[in-house]
Amino acid sequence: MKLSADLRISNSAKELSRLFETENSELKNERASYTFKSVKDDFIITIKASDATAFRAILSSVSKLLSMYEKTGKAVENEN
Repeated sequence: MKLSADLRISNSAKELSRLFETENSELKNERASYTFKSVKDDFIITIKASDATAFRAILSSVSKLLSMYEKTGKAVENEN
């Protein structure tokens, strides 16, 4: 089974690009990968996997980075 998904995050392209570039410009293994790009102010992550377990693993890695970004943003807002 082949799986794929595009995640679109609005209004954060510049910041998320910097975060994902420092993490890894592209993560690949034999069963799954993700890539990302900025389109206007949207940040698009494309996930591809050959099975559901690999898809879940990549999605989990991506969501951890997004969660870290979100929590950091809230902490910065609270300081101001």
